[in-house]
Amino acid sequence: MFVAALELVPPRIIGRIVDEMNEGSLEQNLLWLLLGGLAAVGIGNYVARFFWRYFIFGASIRLGRLLRSQLYRHFTDLDQRFYKKSRVGDLMAHATNDVQAVSMTAGAGILTLVDSVTMGTFVIITMVTTISWKLTVVALLPLPVMVALTTRYGKLLHSRFGVAQAAFSELNDKVQESVSGVRVLKSTGEVGRDVDSFENLSDEVMAKNVRVAKIDALYDPTIFGIVGLSYILSIGYGAYLIEQGELTIGQIVSFTAYLSLLTWPMLAFGWLFNIVERGRASYDRIERMLAVKPEIQDDPVAATKLAHSEIEADIHSFAYDEHTVLQDVTFRLERGETLGVVGRTGSGKTTLVRLLTREYDVSEGKVKIGGINIRQVQKSVLLERVALVPQDHFLFSDSIASNIAFGRPDAKMDEIMEAAKIAEVHDDIMRLPDGYATLVGERGVTLSGGQKQRISIARALMVEADVLILDDALSAVDAKTEEAIIDHFRTGNPDQSCLIVAHRLSAVEHADEILVLEDGRVIQRGSHAELIRQAGWYKDTYDRQQLEAIVEGGGHHEA
Repeated sequence: MFVAALELVPPRIIGRIVDEMNEGSLEQNLLWLLLGGLAAVGIGNYVARFFWRYFIFGASIRLGRLLRSQLYRHFTDLDQRFYKKSRVGDLMAHATNDVQAVSMTAGAGILTLVDSVTMGTFVIITMVTTISWKLTVVALLPLPVMVALTTRYGKLLHSRFGVAQAAFSELNDKVQESVSGVRVLKSTGEVGRDVDSFENLSDEVMAKNVRVAKIDALYDPTIFGIVGLSYILSIGYGAYLIEQGELTIGQIVSFTAYLSLLTWPMLAFGWLFNIVERGRASYDRIERMLAVKPEIQDDPVAATKLAHSEIEADIHSFAYDEHTVLQDVTFRLERGETLGVVGRTGSGKTTLVRLLTREYDVSEGKVKIGGINIRQVQKSVLLERVALVPQDHFLFSDSIASNIAFGRPDAKMDEIMEAAKIAEVHDDIMRLPDGYATLVGERGVTLSGGQKQRISIARALMVEADVLILDDALSAVDAKTEEAIIDHFRTGNPDQSCLIVAHRLSAVEHADEILVLEDGRVIQRGSHAELIRQAGWYKDTYDRQQLEAIVEGGGHHEA
């Protein structure tokens, strides 16, 4: 507002100088005084504009940070059902492009709004009160046309920009997917087709953004055309008023200067519509995302403590999208005992693990720890008690030591090395160029599958949880290494309960009880010794795997 008030002074000074010159009464002292006034206004404007932009754009940057933080926290709160239906590229687009558009609205948009309204109001009041209300009315006659057109443009821009942002999300997702799967693309020779697919999608994004640009391009010509029409009307009617003796030449000069000041508010008003519609379209997308609620939520009165005790599961039924995955699964795992879970691919083993860690909640039935339903315990408290080594061995782009100590950042190096030794990966790490300081590529791309599995196991061991869950976490290691790791588990922490999901039966031979799943049901249960005496899936699979081991061992011996 201070800047807008300062802007009103120069046209007034210029008009005064013109009138003094026209009357032949302009003295040197007065000229220097008026020029000094112009210089003072210029300096004041410079300082005020700096702070104005600094504070407004600083606030917009902080808003962008706040929105990104809200989205990131929201993403980490959402559960597996959400991520099964969402694409990573789309989520990234929300946190980058959409936040940027909203931040732009909060910065340039607010600046433009205040500047256009304040400047426009001040200029019009000054034109009416100090020059001529009649001339002002004539000059503003084209304004309603501009308002109608920019409103129409804004509606078109809102819908088109939303479509363009959605297209960018698809492109983002395509790039993320292709970069993540680049080794598969190269190994199958599909790089060329993938590039063609990307270029087609990129062309679609370009076309949708061009549609936005076409509307965008209408703003400036429309506003400059309206301003030009205002000039024509002002100068024509102003000449008539001079002829009638109602205005001086200096006043007309001041009026045209004020009209030039009014050009920016008009232009800013159209630009404001443009920015706001972009920001509104993006904020709609962000709001829809923030409105998604996680299905797994803590009860308001959920317990904040959980004693290490027996685990009891009584799962009557569980389904993904009406497709039943588990039925009538019951077991009891005492403190310090080991439970093995085996079965064909797709039999429901990993789903059972997900229910125990509350990635999903049991729809019909209960899972209890120490007699307390885990749905009545804060999820963070539950996960502090459970260490999970999942099938997907995700490693972060950091050193091997940092990956192992992920759950305990303050762990000492000898503790990290001890966990690695238990996981039978210490020797492998020491053979790497920088040992434990070796940087792991994205998602552990620089390591073998077996090394990633064992580092994930070491990471789980560092947490020293009450319950250790291995979800097919030994599939990529050889039988000898598997046996060594299992021996460490048996002798390491006698109070730790262990649940091992495996395809290779040798991983669960030592378990106190073994469940055999098929189509989501328990078809066999008992110890290893009991199950190999029963006719059924377990005995058939065990015999076959023993035969394979003998054949492989014989083959190696001959080689």
